Amino acid sequence: MTSKNQLKYLQAMGIQVWELNNSDHMPKTVVRRCASKKTVEEVAYPDQHEKPIEELTWEELKARVAKCTRCDLYKTRTQTVFGVGNQHADLLIVGEAPGANEDKQGEPFVGRAGKLLNSMLQAIGLSREEIFIANILKSRPPENRDPKAEEVAACTPFLIRQIELIQPKLILAVGRIAAQFLLHTTEAMGKLRGQEFTYGPYKTPLLVTYHPAYLLRSPRDKRKAWEDLQLVLQRLQQLQNN
Repeated sequence: MTSKNQLKYLQAMGIQVWELNNSDHMPKTVVRRCASKKTVEEVAYPDQHEKPIEELTWEELKARVAKCTRCDLYKTRTQTVFGVGNQHADLLIVGEAPGANEDKQGEPFVGRAGKLLNSMLQAIGLSREEIFIANILKSRPPENRDPKAEEVAACTPFLIRQIELIQPKLILAVGRIAAQFLLHTTEAMGKLRGQEFTYGPYKTPLLVTYHPAYLLRSPRDKRKAWEDLQLVLQRLQQLQNN
């Protein structure tokens, strides 16, 4: 068994540990690890004179992200996109990375995709103000390319700290890229949807659904997304009542 402290260090190193919930109607626990070339010191403590990320308060974390130069994305971004919403939310939505609109406005999920996400949330009785929305990367990759492994390794400690501070009851990974990075898998969305995983040292329940931008291009899958949202609402209510 891996202790909570060990898991924190694994997370900081870019070694994600994930597993399926071990319930009567689900498969047995699965754990996968993906090693990173970076050490704990390189990822979690790039500057030994700075306060470790896992000790930062919410405002300190936001300030650290705003001035972050842990990867080369700081050279091309307009600004960082820390995240928005309720700092004590029960539901945390995690996307891949900021796009052009997000880079300009400093807020995740804006534009047409953001409007669709708002509608998706409203369909299950939630608003942006009630939840928290963040991305794996806090800076936009040029031309909206996929994140690089070293960029994810540099940014993951920020997301981990956000999760520690928020302590959500449920995480919803939005889009294939976010789901695959969080779960360190190459499985297709079709195999990830409808299953419940856990993320991080606190084994936070995690579900997966399509990215709103994908649904704008492929409206035929909106019915599947609605099924995912119903599962999100069901699990959220169960977790809130526990």
